[in-house]
Amino acid sequence: MRHVDIAAARAADRRLLAALRDCGGSPGIAAAVRALSFAGEHGALWLAAGLAGATGDRERRRAWLRATALVGAAHLASMGVKRAVRRPRPPGRPLVRTAGRHSFPSSHAASAAAAAVAFGAVHPAGRGLVPPVAAAMCVSRLVAGVHYPTDVAAGVALGGLAACLGARWLPAGAARPGKRRAR
Repeated sequence: MRHVDIAAARAADRRLLAALRDCGGSPGIAAAVRALSFAGEHGALWLAAGLAGATGDRERRRAWLRATALVGAAHLASMGVKRAVRRPRPPGRPLVRTAGRHSFPSSHAASAAAAAVAFGAVHPAGRGLVPPVAAAMCVSRLVAGVHYPTDVAAGVALGGLAACLGARWLPAGAARPGKRRAR
């Protein structure tokens, strides 16, 4: 059995956070981080994208709404874990304000990962467009200085898992218009 050096893991977490946080000194990067942070608050960007998909894609409306519900569920699950774990946010002055004091797991990362998985299952464009934005949102939480890398990794894992487990709930063939599920 392998021994995990918790002190070394924490030190690595802090070093990576410090390196990414330094990127926030650039005005352009800081502005992008603030925009992503605002857009991702309470999963707003992803919920709006899912509802827009449901409005504009009649053939997959039910799949879009279910995928959007999975994003909301991942966000709520992350908030529940956050309340149980109660890990304080990293020390220092962040680039953005946060809705709460606790950082593990990142709810922005959970909803972003859930959107990448769920929307990718609904529409081919979701597989190409959502993951890069979701990744940028996850990294932005580190640059903003409001999460440790392990917070973001846990959020991604939680959101991805929630969407994968919930994918069974999506209509079969959701990503292929014109294909109807047998009833």
